[in-house]
Amino acid sequence: MKIVARIVTSLALAAFVTTGALAATSTATTTSTTPAATTTTKKPKSAMTPEKTAISKQCSALADQKGLHGKDREKFRAACKKNGGKAPS
Repeated sequence: MKIVARIVTSLALAAFVTTGALAATSTATTTSTTPAATTTTKKPKSAMTPEKTAISKQCSALADQKGLHGKDREKFRAACKKNGGKAPS
């Protein structure tokens, strides 16, 4: 009889915990539409212009020709992009 009582108690406790977890998730989804949440909007990503894309590709191609990798490549590409797609002198 004690085993049956423990099983029933365990099941009741599990049901109580599960119901509380479900109630917490449904409450969280309904309260997420607060005014503060609706006023904070993410800025759309600014698309690169075709000119900038062409400059970036040109600088990558120049870095490939020179066989640059890692930090040297990053520095070269940054300088190249500042120079309008031409290899820095």
